[in-house]
Amino acid sequence: MELVELRPELHLLRFPVGQAYLWQDADGLTLIDTGPVGAGEAIRLAIEDLGHHHRDLRRIVLTHAHGDHAGSAAEIREWSDAPLLVHRNDAPLVEGILPVPPPVLLDWERPLFALVDGHLGAPPVAVDQEVSDGDILDFGGGAHVISIPGHTAGSIALHLPRYGVLFTGDAVAEYEGQLILGVFNQDRTAATHSLSRLAGFDAGMLCFGHGEPVRSGGTARLRELAMISHSEQ
Repeated sequence: MELVELRPELHLLRFPVGQAYLWQDADGLTLIDTGPVGAGEAIRLAIEDLGHHHRDLRRIVLTHAHGDHAGSAAEIREWSDAPLLVHRNDAPLVEGILPVPPPVLLDWERPLFALVDGHLGAPPVAVDQEVSDGDILDFGGGAHVISIPGHTAGSIALHLPRYGVLFTGDAVAEYEGQLILGVFNQDRTAATHSLSRLAGFDAGMLCFGHGEPVRSGGTARLRELAMISHSEQ
């Protein structure tokens, strides 16, 4: 796992498949996504490498239920009692009550999906708090929950207005320097509309589930991508 400082309050945790983010406030840490199965111990060590104790973890927020984002939530439960927060539509998937619906793949996505499909499962784990669109979570000066269905029905983004940071989950990705609509969507039309919604939020920094973060000018780049994506519908 690679640990990258994006700003003093924010570190990226990069795994072989996907990535997570660790946000630091004066009263503790928030983990946004947990990486794939097997990353739990690496996350604990990263917290300690940053000078914290694993008990400083105050909450875990999942952007959606896919295993490359939720895969290590059960492992983290072994060393942390931090509550797990998930959108109400994806909570039954995280808890294993319902199966994760398969994506509707475009032809060009099929070979790529075959490479990563094995990383998309996750052990079931109990959800402590279901979140909904418009909720404000107690970190980052007030983190606004944005419902962005399409990748999954319960996908969310998190907007930190005070810091101009937007966590997009898999609604958007970066690939070879370009922003793209996230792949492996359950409903591509809904995903395109969700992208347009994200483009309406003021954010300099964009943090994706896959790809290099955008450190400045994020909103302008999202608006450009939204226009391209709608023209391709």
